[in-house]
Amino acid sequence: MVFFRGGVSLISKLRSRTVQQPSLRDSVRWLQYQTSSDLDLQSQLKELIPEQQERLKKLKSEHGKVQLGNITVDMVLGGMRGMTGLLWETSLLDPDEGIRFRGLSIPECQKLLPAAKPGGEPLPEGLLWLLLTGKVPTTEQVDSLSKELRSRATVPDHVYKTINALPVNAHPMTQFATGVMALQVQSEFQKAYEKGIHKSKYWETTYEDSLSLIAQVPVVASYVYRRMYKNGQVIPMDDSLDYGGNFAHMLGFDIPDMLELMRLYVTIHSDHEGGNVSAHTGHLVASALSDPYLSFAAALNGLAGPLHGLANQEVLLWIKSVVEECGENVSKENLKDHIWKTLNSGKVVPGFGHGVLRKTDPRYTCQREFALKHLPEDPLFKLVSNLYEVVPPILLELGKVKNPWPNVDAHSGVLLNHYGLTEARYYTVLFGVSRAIGICSQVPCPIFILLLVFQFLFVISI
Repeated sequence: MVFFRGGVSLISKLRSRTVQQPSLRDSVRWLQYQTSSDLDLQSQLKELIPEQQERLKKLKSEHGKVQLGNITVDMVLGGMRGMTGLLWETSLLDPDEGIRFRGLSIPECQKLLPAAKPGGEPLPEGLLWLLLTGKVPTTEQVDSLSKELRSRATVPDHVYKTINALPVNAHPMTQFATGVMALQVQSEFQKAYEKGIHKSKYWETTYEDSLSLIAQVPVVASYVYRRMYKNGQVIPMDDSLDYGGNFAHMLGFDIPDMLELMRLYVTIHSDHEGGNVSAHTGHLVASALSDPYLSFAAALNGLAGPLHGLANQEVLLWIKSVVEECGENVSKENLKDHIWKTLNSGKVVPGFGHGVLRKTDPRYTCQREFALKHLPEDPLFKLVSNLYEVVPPILLELGKVKNPWPNVDAHSGVLLNHYGLTEARYYTVLFGVSRAIGICSQVPCPIFILLLVFQFLFVISI
């Protein structure tokens, strides 16, 4: 498990103690990945919950008084930056290694999680299974989960009517979040809570809500896209496709490489520890026993902010502005001049730097590898590659940044643009669909954790 801190996990805080205290090491260690056999995800959770309850009881009883650090005024003014403040199970953001999902790096996920084809990108369903259970699923388990998600993907008519009540030019995130709120009327958790369900059963109806929400958000998101940009001509789901592939298909893209890109995109954008606005918001709202629909809708409203989910949109627009001003085949020397001009005018170079990372974002790296494999001659990709060489030394010379390296947003827009998804204003919705997996694996925070540690309740996750 991980206690979120804006930069420091419980694991790293206690690393020096674990050598001398094996019991502490056993209590707080990451749930190391292992293979899983049962095809039913819910059955897996039923087996894991008692084990995790005991693990957390031990952590609380034996180490509840362990101090995790000092709080400074800078931490408070910086919005809890560097402060240990939240239990986080599904992912760990290491400043040097980048994100790990249940202990697995992105390259490890690409190697271990099932794919749609040999050597292909990991299926998002596989990551969902991993986040919820800590176990690497088999191909059969992923196929079973994919089938279940398709069976839950029907969106009620009132959701479309609610979206249609908005102006067609309303921001895509406004339409998307509104659609998610309209889905909330089907919440099984809310219905069960109003009937007085015992708290030990909360996780079961929350699980139902979470899977239904994950299944339905690509349908709602693709409806928004087709409504705004394709004259409302909706494309139905293809029952032969997986989660990421179907999302691309419903948007209107059936090129195999684009389906692969969407699988990769959804996987790497799904979770990024708990300090970012969307993940933290979803977790916080769920702490009031708000159901997953309400929690996720709140997270989407945070994601819509310019300092969070709009970054990938702004990067692509900025890259295109470089082309307009300097030409498509701008030399590295002229590119350096343009970067200095941008910085000296008081502006920033979007897509570089990160609040926690101190190395190149591995989410950037895997997208770069995808581009090198599938679109090495794309002009905008070549420009992004040159920026990778030119910008960091300039930012280091400037001396005002802790991390001059590119982040995930520096690359994603160029890939989407290459395959024809050129509407940058819509890009944050793609991010939002991806975050449904992480938030519904963590906003469903372990019911048993909260009973034992915080004395109030959230929802599910292992």
